[in-house]
Amino acid sequence: MPTLPLTLAVITHNEADNIARCLNSVPFAAEKLVIDSGSDDDTVAIAQAHGARVVQQDWLGFGPQRNFATTQCSHDWILVLDADEYLSPELAAELEQRLPELMASDAPAAYLRRSTIYMGRPMRWYRPAVGERMARLYHRGRARWSDARVHESLRFDGAAPTLRASFNHLNNPTLPHKQLKVLRYAELKCRDWLDKGKPVRMWQAPFVFALAFLKDYVFRLAFMDGWRGFMIAQTAASYALYKRMRYYEMVNHPESVARAAAVLTRHQIDR
Repeated sequence: MPTLPLTLAVITHNEADNIARCLNSVPFAAEKLVIDSGSDDDTVAIAQAHGARVVQQDWLGFGPQRNFATTQCSHDWILVLDADEYLSPELAAELEQRLPELMASDAPAAYLRRSTIYMGRPMRWYRPAVGERMARLYHRGRARWSDARVHESLRFDGAAPTLRASFNHLNNPTLPHKQLKVLRYAELKCRDWLDKGKPVRMWQAPFVFALAFLKDYVFRLAFMDGWRGFMIAQTAASYALYKRMRYYEMVNHPESVARAAAVLTRHQIDR
């Protein structure tokens, strides 16, 4: 298949189960780049066997890690996927058709739509999991990732087109995987808040869970996906509440920051 002057960039840590599927879903990329942060499984060997160039970089946080990846790419246009994401055949065909025109334009980026597979099946109704619009394709001279440790976003000026077809996200193979990710993401978000000196607002805590659950379960239509939707809404609401409790602890008990970092690293939840 002819290739296009595009780099597929993936950041990894122990993604042996996912990385081959991710890389193989973008056959038209002239370069496949994996930025690995010390995997101790077969991630690196599998990535290399599937045509990727692997660069080792200690973990910097999601935003800084993606910005580092940008500096290592050989091409100006970059497609970013996580290891547990992969292009659908429909999106791969659409990209092959539309990329030459997009690359010749002055557009800074393009939005792709992401569909989530949860508990082995696609979500059908929950809005953030059905065609969620995400900026994942960009020109590195016209866009940059925010420096957030987690929940980073691509920043750019100007209009960006949206592609029609979706890419797929295998969202946490089990509930324990999801709970560990929630624990890690909450810790990273709270460290960002601590760096910025965000005020502690524990008075919000009694309302946070209920409002977050209502938003996802009712207004974002999670209830239409049955018990899977209930579990997603409950997990999101618990995350919203736990972040605030953990941040309160960080501010009022500063020693907890280092102690938590040590135990999370020891159990390989953080690095």
